[in-house]
Amino acid sequence: MRVVLAGAHGFGSHYLNRLRRLAGQVELAGICDVRPVSPEDLEGLGTPEFSADLPELIKRTGARIAILATPIPTHADLALAALAAGAHVLVEKPTAATLADFERMERAAAEAGLACQVGFQSLASAALPEVRRLIAEDTIGRVTGIGVAGAWPRPASYFTRSSWSGRRRLDGVDIVDGALTNPFAHAVATALAVAGAEERGAVTSVEAELFHANAIESDDTSAIRIHLADGPPIVAAVTLCATGRDEPYVVVHGERGKITFTYTVDEVRVGDGPVRRFPRADLLENLVEHVRSGAPLIVPIHRTGAFMEVLEAIRVAPDPLPIATDHQDLSGEGPALPGIAQLVETCADRLELFSELGVSWAVPIMVADRVVAEYVTRPDLPITAAPRPYLHPVRTLGGTVVTEVQPADHPHHLGAGVAVTDVGGRNFWGGRTFVRDQGPQWLDDHGTQRHVSFTGRDSSGFAETLLWQRPGEDPVVREERSVRAVPLSRGWALDFGFTLRNLTGAPLTIQSSATKGRAGAGYGGFFWRAPAASRGLRVFTEAAEGEELVHGSRAPWLALAGEDWTLVFARSGDDPWFVRVAQYPGVGTALAWDTPLVFEDELLRQVSVVVADGRLSASEAAELALEADG
Repeated sequence: MRVVLAGAHGFGSHYLNRLRRLAGQVELAGICDVRPVSPEDLEGLGTPEFSADLPELIKRTGARIAILATPIPTHADLALAALAAGAHVLVEKPTAATLADFERMERAAAEAGLACQVGFQSLASAALPEVRRLIAEDTIGRVTGIGVAGAWPRPASYFTRSSWSGRRRLDGVDIVDGALTNPFAHAVATALAVAGAEERGAVTSVEAELFHANAIESDDTSAIRIHLADGPPIVAAVTLCATGRDEPYVVVHGERGKITFTYTVDEVRVGDGPVRRFPRADLLENLVEHVRSGAPLIVPIHRTGAFMEVLEAIRVAPDPLPIATDHQDLSGEGPALPGIAQLVETCADRLELFSELGVSWAVPIMVADRVVAEYVTRPDLPITAAPRPYLHPVRTLGGTVVTEVQPADHPHHLGAGVAVTDVGGRNFWGGRTFVRDQGPQWLDDHGTQRHVSFTGRDSSGFAETLLWQRPGEDPVVREERSVRAVPLSRGWALDFGFTLRNLTGAPLTIQSSATKGRAGAGYGGFFWRAPAASRGLRVFTEAAEGEELVHGSRAPWLALAGEDWTLVFARSGDDPWFVRVAQYPGVGTALAWDTPLVFEDELLRQVSVVVADGRLSASEAAELALEADG
């Protein structure tokens, strides 16, 4: 059977090898390419015709099959041209660059009465029906979710190998060359196949967290959660920034165990049992048999409809966010992310996204093209630290870090966030609890602020829902938090708002150590811990300077300045300022300065913090506070 190959370079060279293995069954009649192919690459393949015109080449050679191993955005037009010329098609994955292009291809194949097979080789593995059989026979009980993990290294040159590499768009054309849509596309398609969710309509929504460490516009490190119309959630986490290669896999979680399918080597393992290896069919050979005798296609185009729904969700998602260089190892041929292989495995194991694991770079906050802050949603901390989401590191535009986490003097101080010593008798600050007439005591009263979900998110910030609760108890507060970075004429401002909604059904009391008898210890509310190693600290308002004078004041703004940075705090309302300089550098608002605060329904607060390089004067600080407020 005569075939033509469109795209003989790059991945197309693999098809030249496959055509050699199928000598006697197929004949390479023609090559469609814009570059010549060396005689060495064509050894054993005869003398195929060359042309840059695929339909003409098909007609001239009488080819029955056209293999398309060309850049992603060319798949649709070339497939339509090949079908119109009368050839069956084998198109490399991903099927197309857009869902609309997929629909054009599927419709054209049906109207022409010709086959269109897609090169998802993992779907040709005999391991796949075996995994489905194990699930159907209740080997691991009810399936609760499917995880995907993939970690490969790629040099920086991988993303410069062609004009479309590492691009989401090029000259207005969709490319979608990301980690999940190209190198790990097999992983996504395999997970969907395991779930029995392969055709259009199977996917209802996709949550996407897309990042890049390389200087590219597409993603090289990503996690997604796929919600199905009928099936368990699928979480896929992959990276091209690993320090070494691990074989990617799909893991099926059940109520009584798990099944691991290492799809690149066709291996299946149930729990900790023995590994079994299965054979794999060749999709080109299968297409030849289909054309000759009507054998069923293994990966007909309609079988990739659900994958294309996932690709489309990634295509229209916000552009990937950068991972700051201080998280990268730059000693090799490309940026590597230490620990990333374990992280993607944890995502697949827990069925959680990067941000849900508390990875700070997974929630970057940007001003222009700079990451100025990162947000940790689920810190791994002991309960005595009152675990809660926090911002750290927060940076000036010049890169100076102006927050600190778990300093030796107060290990429960966590960057910038909300911390309250006593909400309805529960400690959401961390550390010891002040008891009247007894002093600070270690009590079993610590609570957590649990990240529930992001309700809005982009590169400049997010909106978030949290629940405040003691372990084993019902939540006492639901918080709606909003965090956003705003560029200023000098530096930038962090706008931080939070609304506490009382869930107890009765008045809720907020207290501080001061309300229990410790004079001056009215801390509790928004709190910013600055680095302990800061030198030359200065704290001032428009009218006063020094900790003794500004602590407890109600000035409209307050500034804390180090040797080469300045923070200017402003807030809505009339809460006093809590200030520390001599003992440690920290600034916060005091919800309950010296009197308990009782609220029945909700409590709202808004704080703006100017983050600037340099040591500002009082007049400069006042101007920036006014600009941030406007």
